[in-house]
Amino acid sequence: MARKKQEPVDPNNLKPEDRLKFEIATELGLADKVMTSGWRSLTAKESGRIGGLITKKKREMAMKNEK
Repeated sequence: MARKKQEPVDPNNLKPEDRLKFEIATELGLADKVMTSGWRSLTAKESGRIGGLITKKKREMAMKNEK
């Protein structure tokens, strides 16, 4: 089975759903790693942390919109 090539990420060319993910990666100090080696270079722990913070931020946004 061939592995996909790890592609660097261009922060100026992100899809809307990836903007929040990249913003959180930046907050965690992972932006350089993502920009040079791509999302697949992150460990499971790093990816999980990003996913958890995305969920938290989306919940906070939903609660603000309800009020």
